[in-house]
Amino acid sequence: MEGSRYVARLVDQTLDRYVGAFPALLITGPRATGKTTTARRHARSRIRLDLKAEAIAFRADPDASLRAFPEPVLLDEWQAVPGVLGAVKRAVDDDPRPGRFIVTGSVRGDLDNETWPGTGRLVRVPMYGLTVRELRGAIGGRTFIERLADADPDAFALPAEVPDLRGYVAHALQSGFPDAALRPEPDLRQAWLDSYLEQLLTRDAESLVGLRDPTRLRRYFEVLALNSAGLPDARSLYDSAGLDRKTAIAYDQLLTNLLVLETLPAWTSNRLRRLVKTAKRYLVDPALIGSALGLDETAVLRDGELLGRLIDTFVASQIRPELSLGRRRPRLYHLREKDGRREIDLVAELAAGDVVAVEVKATAAPGPDDARHLAWLRDALDDRFLAGAVLHTGPRKYRLGERIHALPICTLWG
Repeated sequence: MEGSRYVARLVDQTLDRYVGAFPALLITGPRATGKTTTARRHARSRIRLDLKAEAIAFRADPDASLRAFPEPVLLDEWQAVPGVLGAVKRAVDDDPRPGRFIVTGSVRGDLDNETWPGTGRLVRVPMYGLTVRELRGAIGGRTFIERLADADPDAFALPAEVPDLRGYVAHALQSGFPDAALRPEPDLRQAWLDSYLEQLLTRDAESLVGLRDPTRLRRYFEVLALNSAGLPDARSLYDSAGLDRKTAIAYDQLLTNLLVLETLPAWTSNRLRRLVKTAKRYLVDPALIGSALGLDETAVLRDGELLGRLIDTFVASQIRPELSLGRRRPRLYHLREKDGRREIDLVAELAAGDVVAVEVKATAAPGPDDARHLAWLRDALDDRFLAGAVLHTGPRKYRLGERIHALPICTLWG
């Protein structure tokens, strides 16, 4: 929040190195995740392109405008004046000194376009909401995936306070958006989240695609919230929302471009057959599930299926910001057989095709049966399978089998 102490972010160390090595950076992430606050610590001047008064000169002559400010220049919300990226490209081509520009944005619609001017000039740095690890100031050390890949159970420490199931639900509904997460009053936090979602589905969506019917988008978002971390077929999603297929696909793309919906691709291997290729959908912040559906902790605890999806979404939101850190730089997937007999929530593929895998269980004492899909994958991949973990809501860590551990979810930040 404005005026609050700065909360150190996992991405800070990466930005420190990159500003000194590259001429221009592009920090992408959902609106209100702290991109500007973090980027300002690395910039000498800031231009808010979403403010009309500051954007006028950049619309008229972006090249001359860039030259008028001390570097590094922070260009905030580039999508409000897309032409500024061309000016950054030209400036970098003429003078590729490191530390010249930091660009932030809350949409990704043009980033994959073949004619996008940032290719080869702007190094992209993804940024997400606050993790519990960041909120507790525990940003040093190895990532969770790195610790798991090393197959060392001693690397997973428990924090001083180990949550119970209700505590994990509270963490999930607290949100990673700083303006919500840093508010101690639950009612004010919820008011902020409700306002954020309303603006996202009306103003932000309209500015991006000229949306004319936010009511239908909200209805679809509610269906996605109910199915976050699930793998429903596309038809069931748009039928539940009362939409046709074309509209649902357009809404999926819109929410992806607004960076609040992420799809986790299916993992495939020539050692395994009959794996589905359908991507798994996640809302990037689990608190949006509660806001979209009007649920508090008690309501979530009464719905076992939704509880599991919320906890799975929460775990993904804690692991996702770590993916670009560390030496292994894993790629994250999910795995499911076509007949649904076996599925694994998260599969991380590392260099040389090595794999670690994670199951998420809303149970306090998982047993060997909860790890049977991990054991199946271990046996199928042999030495490519480095380790697996069943992340659970109980207080203890213990061994479930060869290279498979039961770990409390809080070891993500312990």
